[in-house]
Amino acid sequence: MPAGAGPALRRIAVPLGVLGSVAAAFAYVAAVDPNEPGHYPTCPLLHFTGLYCPGCGGLRSAHAVAHGDLATALGANALAVAGYAVFAVLWTLWTLRALRGRPAGFELGRAHLWALGAVLALFTLVRNLPYGSWLHP
Repeated sequence: MPAGAGPALRRIAVPLGVLGSVAAAFAYVAAVDPNEPGHYPTCPLLHFTGLYCPGCGGLRSAHAVAHGDLATALGANALAVAGYAVFAVLWTLWTLRALRGRPAGFELGRAHLWALGAVLALFTLVRNLPYGSWLHP
């Protein structure tokens, strides 16, 4: 191992652990098709009310992303695909900062959390209205 590789590896151990966990989850969803009934529980909100939650279609979206089918992934849950992209960017920035020995530096303020909640609420509302049927999983 080259000199200095040990400390660098220690600094990125947590980001690598997070990436490994996310990769394992995607690998499982890629192997166990959510389009086949009986493998995953149904969404309780959809089951009891007939309304789509912001996560409905997320597993099908992850399955499609894992198989390289972006169009199907966007059709299943466009917000989830955006979330996967945001995760990839933030993870990369986190890892680069960790390699340089700097803290992650990501802090969500109150305004960010309210904005995220508003996006989730708007997405949920639109996908449950008749003209938002294109957002149904």
